Amino acid sequence: MVPFILGSKVDIPHAKKIASILEDYGIRYKIYVASAHKAPKVTLEIVEKYNEMKESIVFVTIAGRSNALSGVVAGNSHRPVIACPPFSDKSDYLINIHSTIQMPSETPVLSVVDPKNAAQAVVRILSLTDKDLAKKVRNHIKVIKHGFTTDHIDLND
Repeated sequence: MVPFILGSKVDIPHAKKIASILEDYGIRYKIYVASAHKAPKVTLEIVEKYNEMKESIVFVTIAGRSNALSGVVAGNSHRPVIACPPFSDKSDYLINIHSTIQMPSETPVLSVVDPKNAAQAVVRILSLTDKDLAKKVRNHIKVIKHGFTTDHIDLND
């Protein structure tokens, strides 16, 4: 199960990029909007709800600017947290990525910039406890490797 926690509704299209890949693997998810700055109690209620579950959980946080959201989730859960900050241009990217990777000590947040890679990270983490999902991951890797060869290619031909 993957709870997405977004800092704003404007982050929904970014979340959908990740969610569409999770759907391909049959992974359940739920999307929440809960700013750590504007609605900290709501954010903590969501985290606590998933802390109590027995199944494997990976949080995905999507927040830009001052990314307190990822740190609040990681600081209040024993579950993995993957932050995938959104960005609209290079300056927005720089602000959002710096905010995301500068977490306080003891708040481990895995930062992944590309939504497709964020989804693949979630899938691989969840595959550690799900044999069927692990098989799908191995098959996906085989498909990616298909077409690559170790044969020598002579560029002078």
